Amino acid sequence: MKKTLWKTPEFLISAAGLLVLSGLYIYWYAGTDAPGYGRVSAFVCAALFAGVCLRFVPGWMDFWRKASPSPAETGGEPPHMGLKIFLGLLCYGLFILLLTYLIRVSAGYGGSFREYLRFWTCADSTHYLDIARDWYLSEGSMDRLVQLVFLPGYPLAIRLMHIFVRNYLYAGLLVSALSFAGAGCVIYRLARLDMGHAGAVRTLKYLCLMPGAFFFAAPMSESLFLLLCALCVYCARKGRWLAGCLFGALASFTRSLGLMLFVPLFFELVSSLAKGKKPPRPLLRFAALLLIPLGFGAYCAVNYAVSGDPFKFMEYQGQHWGQHMGFFFNTASYQLREAVENYASDPTIVLGLWLPNLICTFGSLVLMLSAAKRLRPSYTAWFLAYFVIAIGATWLLSAPRYLAALLPLPMALSSLSKRPWADNVLTGLLALFSLFYLTAFALRWQVY
Repeated sequence: MKKTLWKTPEFLISAAGLLVLSGLYIYWYAGTDAPGYGRVSAFVCAALFAGVCLRFVPGWMDFWRKASPSPAETGGEPPHMGLKIFLGLLCYGLFILLLTYLIRVSAGYGGSFREYLRFWTCADSTHYLDIARDWYLSEGSMDRLVQLVFLPGYPLAIRLMHIFVRNYLYAGLLVSALSFAGAGCVIYRLARLDMGHAGAVRTLKYLCLMPGAFFFAAPMSESLFLLLCALCVYCARKGRWLAGCLFGALASFTRSLGLMLFVPLFFELVSSLAKGKKPPRPLLRFAALLLIPLGFGAYCAVNYAVSGDPFKFMEYQGQHWGQHMGFFFNTASYQLREAVENYASDPTIVLGLWLPNLICTFGSLVLMLSAAKRLRPSYTAWFLAYFVIAIGATWLLSAPRYLAALLPLPMALSSLSKRPWADNVLTGLLALFSLFYLTAFALRWQVY
């Protein structure tokens, strides 16, 4: 007998989710002093998020039933594809360094190319390089103490590379370049599990065109984090479960958002069980998922060893950066307010900081709203969890950078660009936006 709509899991989950989201928005609305346009911005953000969830839930239910996603296309892969991707993305990183140098020279900044490389110690890079050189400090100036908020995975990789390259900046640049090139090879293999060669190549193209993709060339943790995330999901989907969870642990030891890898792996494991594809030792596989938060637990242990408090990073985030967990739709509100209030007095902060953050926040939701039914449900679940945490910060300055390392987004772009005209339009728009954002970064228009 066919179930009535209101008794189906899809309806019950969707209704419960809408009630929770509506309640949170009403709670926020009642206590905020945001102007009218800020409240509207928050509502639109929440509504788009709800739309993604509503389109995701039916696919989620099918994913955990007998239905399976369409199989990947086979064949059509050129020889030595991994080597071509690796070398191509190494060249991409060098291109970003050269293009940034040319932009700065055109803007009147002098100096040799070697002197210019010091420019890349701006923003968070200097913190990672300090940690790689001196580790975390338990006493000293507050500017050095607060570096405890930066996770150890990437500085440790720089320290290892420094054994071979006796310069911390060059070691950081090299770790990022090699990590990004390696990530591209893994992402191609991961994409090929669900799409053909052309779609996997488009995924890599859109990864390189993501606003903020130039941070993959910087001495920051994005490239290493991207590599570890890709390895985590790829190994899990290929049945190498323990390896996948270990890479997830390393990702959460590198960035706190690595904790969100628990979500796609959990979805994949439940799906395999629900479809009767019982993996070996399923209870051990569920237990292995705990390795992912244990990676972040190791970072908390570092906090304890340095400061005597495993959660000291939270205190520093609040005191120094004004960072606490909040509602993602509140971010849309205060960022628009900052853009409106600062436009006349300081347009560069609007063009370099607030406007790109708003475009990437809303753009990612519109993209996932369009692609939710085309993507593997575990990837959409990953996006939703990641978005809530990344965009929910109470003083978010780096939405383009955080979202650039979220794999479901370039995969979603690839799924929507199968037709040449759509591919051309998306490629052109992203290329223009990315070039503008890189220019803003090169000119130091408060891009973080």
